[in-house]
Amino acid sequence: MIGLTGSTGQLGSRIAERLAGQPLRLIVRDPARAPQLPGASVAQAAYGEHAALLSALDGVDVLMLLSATESADRVSLHKATIDAAVAAGVRRIVYTSFVGAAPGATFTFARDHWHTEEHIRASGVDYTFLRDNLYLDFVSGGVGADGVVRGPAGDGRVAAVSRDDVAAAAAVVLGSDGHSGATYDLTGPSAFTLTEAAAVLSEALGRAVRYEPETLDEAYRSRESYGAPAWEVAGWVTSYAAIASGELSQVSTAVQDLTGRPATSLEEYVGRG
Repeated sequence: MIGLTGSTGQLGSRIAERLAGQPLRLIVRDPARAPQLPGASVAQAAYGEHAALLSALDGVDVLMLLSATESADRVSLHKATIDAAVAAGVRRIVYTSFVGAAPGATFTFARDHWHTEEHIRASGVDYTFLRDNLYLDFVSGGVGADGVVRGPAGDGRVAAVSRDDVAAAAAVVLGSDGHSGATYDLTGPSAFTLTEAAAVLSEALGRAVRYEPETLDEAYRSRESYGAPAWEVAGWVTSYAAIASGELSQVSTAVQDLTGRPATSLEEYVGRG
């Protein structure tokens, strides 16, 4: 039995579809939003809800733990969910982490992932970590109404990956043996600068797109205007800063190694519309 959190989201729904027909339990906050899939049962529980999670995870052998939506208390929610999984008898946790997860990572959310990984390691259960790069829609979604991508990424490169590729890799890991204690960096087939990405987007969209570098101070000032909390603004800005630092530039073959097909390029992704 595979348990899956986050099945109503963009990545989780893709993973769920690939597991259709297998014994699957969808663990969701709102059962009415859960995908209707053959072989799937639905259980209501949210991250950190110990009693509800104990019930939802009863009989689950492998938990696909998608990271919770970014929040100030995300790490504590992850830890509580992991503790509930262990108490319920889950034998293996597959966790969606982030490339370069480390306590001193430039991207502040990558630090959250490191703390979660450490808690899983300390729990004693078997585990596999899927360390995703930034998603390709981060690139296309960063284009403003004026056709400009702004951020403090400098000339750094990012090996962005598609959600479909991550979902395909996750389905393989969940459905096969040999991944005990493994960490897979899931990236696209190449790393590109945002200037190069803008050129690709210009060609695909049929309109001019350009990248305009910002300083860190400019980036913080521009994003603070949205009224978001400081931790969220820091996450937005440092995602670009991590590109500038080179921490997101390493290309991995893990997607192809796991799925048997090449990872999706930016050109392919935007060409699909």
